[in-house]
Amino acid sequence: MPPVEPMLSKAIDAIPHGSYNFEPKWDGFRSIVFRDGDEVEIGSRNERPMTRYFPELVDAVRSELPERCVIDGEIILPDFAAGRLDFEALQLRLHPAASRVRKLAAETPAHFVAFDLLALGDEDYTERPFTDRRAALEQALATAKSPVHLTPTTTDHDVAARWFTQFEGAGLDGLVAKPLDGIYEPNKRIMFKIKHERTADCVVAGFRPHKTGDDAIGSLLLGLYKPDGQLASIGVVGALPMATRRALRVELDPLITTFDGHPWNWAAHAPGGTDNAAQGNPPGRQDSAGTRTPRSSEYSRWNVGKDLSFTPLRPERVLEVRYDHMEGPRLRHTAQFVRWRPDRTPQSCTFDQLEEPVSFDLGEILAGRPGGTSGASPVPPMGG
Repeated sequence: MPPVEPMLSKAIDAIPHGSYNFEPKWDGFRSIVFRDGDEVEIGSRNERPMTRYFPELVDAVRSELPERCVIDGEIILPDFAAGRLDFEALQLRLHPAASRVRKLAAETPAHFVAFDLLALGDEDYTERPFTDRRAALEQALATAKSPVHLTPTTTDHDVAARWFTQFEGAGLDGLVAKPLDGIYEPNKRIMFKIKHERTADCVVAGFRPHKTGDDAIGSLLLGLYKPDGQLASIGVVGALPMATRRALRVELDPLITTFDGHPWNWAAHAPGGTDNAAQGNPPGRQDSAGTRTPRSSEYSRWNVGKDLSFTPLRPERVLEVRYDHMEGPRLRHTAQFVRWRPDRTPQSCTFDQLEEPVSFDLGEILAGRPGGTSGASPVPPMGG
């Protein structure tokens, strides 16, 4: 079962008109699943094996997928109590210790959402149009049960527009549009993705140097003030041209300060000056005062020796950033630099400015009962 590169998508600003299939953009780990009898492999977008991290899905593939098949989909982690996806908990599933993998598989089991068929039995489906692949996939998974699901689809532009708004409340990431007559082309951007886009005014309270040297900014560290006055770390701005990175390094140099009195000096928040790990707090989560700080994850668990420490800045500058959505109190993805906001005070940058999506039950989507399903492909209920 050799690795297969997934077909990719290109970002566009609006839901396209024309002969397209629309489906939710799931917020998880893109994976291609191979099954040949009892042999199961779960590949990732970068073709690295994910099989060892999700033993419960290996069992599910054996019981719910056809005897021999290759299926493209997404590994997700539903929080059914909250009615939405939990990507942060999904990230924690990638643990190097086998004992921890088994424990997490039992405590926070993952699900697999299928959305394309590459092979079934001896038949290669990659040269067939999407309409044929989807019909065969529906038939192949007609009796499948949770935690294996078939993504809902529609060819109705109005339904897709409703889904785009509704599904965000369940933690989904937007929409994907696939040409109905398109074949499956590995590693080519044939599909289109439409994601939510918002702006926020954030405090810049630190930076990490670029990997090429200290004369350029690698990422800007963003914060928002909580109701109790604590500055919480919410994410970073990182994708910048090199000329901008160097100019920002010069521009921000006068704001460089020490950790004494800095809002992200974890030692000031911890009893007796202990650090986050010593308190037993998860990396990247919160200090003892309940405030997220970048210092709680200065070293990467997955890249031993990779220094994630940062240079503190006086929290005096406000930056408008573009982002898609939040994952709890943090930005789900890296934000984009828009412009400095000299007209805003840092203290005015609070969580109150963030738009909250309307709640929508994730279980309804996984069960094949998404709101506004006129024109949608029928999906058998698969439980929660």
